[in-house]
Amino acid sequence: MDDDDNDAGGPENSNADHAPTSPAENADGTADSEDARRSRSGPRLPGRADFVTALGRLVWRRRDARIQRRAGEASAEHAVKLEPGVEPGAKSGATAVADTAAPSADEPSRPPIDGPPQPDPQVAAFFDVDNTLIQGASIILLARGLAKHRFFTARDLVGLAWSQAKFRLSGEENAEDVAAGRDKALSFVEGRTVAELVELSEEVVDTSMLDRVWPGTRSLVQMHLDAGQQVWLVTATPVMLARVIATRLGLSGALGTVAEERDGVYTGRLVGDILHGPGKAHAISKLAEVEGFDLSKCYAYSDSFNDMPMLTLVGNPVAINPDSKLRKYASENGWDVKDFRTVRKAAKKAMPGVLAVGGLAGAHAAARSSYGVRTIGSLRRLF
Repeated sequence: MDDDDNDAGGPENSNADHAPTSPAENADGTADSEDARRSRSGPRLPGRADFVTALGRLVWRRRDARIQRRAGEASAEHAVKLEPGVEPGAKSGATAVADTAAPSADEPSRPPIDGPPQPDPQVAAFFDVDNTLIQGASIILLARGLAKHRFFTARDLVGLAWSQAKFRLSGEENAEDVAAGRDKALSFVEGRTVAELVELSEEVVDTSMLDRVWPGTRSLVQMHLDAGQQVWLVTATPVMLARVIATRLGLSGALGTVAEERDGVYTGRLVGDILHGPGKAHAISKLAEVEGFDLSKCYAYSDSFNDMPMLTLVGNPVAINPDSKLRKYASENGWDVKDFRTVRKAAKKAMPGVLAVGGLAGAHAAARSSYGVRTIGSLRRLF
């Protein structure tokens, strides 16, 4: 027998033909560890499939970044109603420092730095909405109002509540969910007039949202308004709803997700993307260019680590009612942290499963008797 035969399974390797079929099992019946198997076979080299997958992800990220930039710019343009020829730094006239109600006596103003901000036209404050300005998810409250007016079914509303619950449980946005839902995220408004949605948004804000504003956050808002500074909402919520909230609170305006419209009627498509993460930072940057803000002097307020692009864009980031990741980062980096929740509410946020069950039950109860003619399954991708 030649050497090749020995190498292939001669006397020294006579058990080769009867070796165990499982690659993880030795002849003596013991199992190999994953590390042992990897050391015998050597490191896995990337193949063509790996290259194609990586390239696809890179292309998608670049495309996604472009879409988010477009969403941010569209939100800013929609907010200030830019006209051709308006130069950067030209005021849009968006400032609206209103005579609003005094802060709640049981939760006084707690300024983010040492004392109230000084009047400065280059300074603005940017507030996230959900769980920063108001308690809960504005999109859920809007959905309840839509269900009452038969925009969609109880099943759609429960699905939306479940997606919101998943977000609260994980504390992170699902990139695949966001991407899959972007083309149909606002399909529920297709064929509806702008006036119709504004009227509905006003009803929802007046009946379901104003009493959910955190008094402590309201005090911070008032502090900036009293200093003569612009105050803007920055949210993934549809901009028609965000603008109503801003108007009711006497704010300068709102940056939100923009729905495409033609001749005063919504097409059901987005302009760019849902305004989240990097999109919020793009919107603020564009607005600052138009309004002449110095972002190093500006303030940003949020409860979510997902808003890091917005928070790190300004010189004065503040964490309000923060999730665990944002609280940790804020503490490690010397950011101001405000928690306006009671001990009980803070504990519930630390155990979001409690809220998830309650949210699902509430959503189903609110919509079980409603009959919709349109579905908004992809609206759940907003959060």
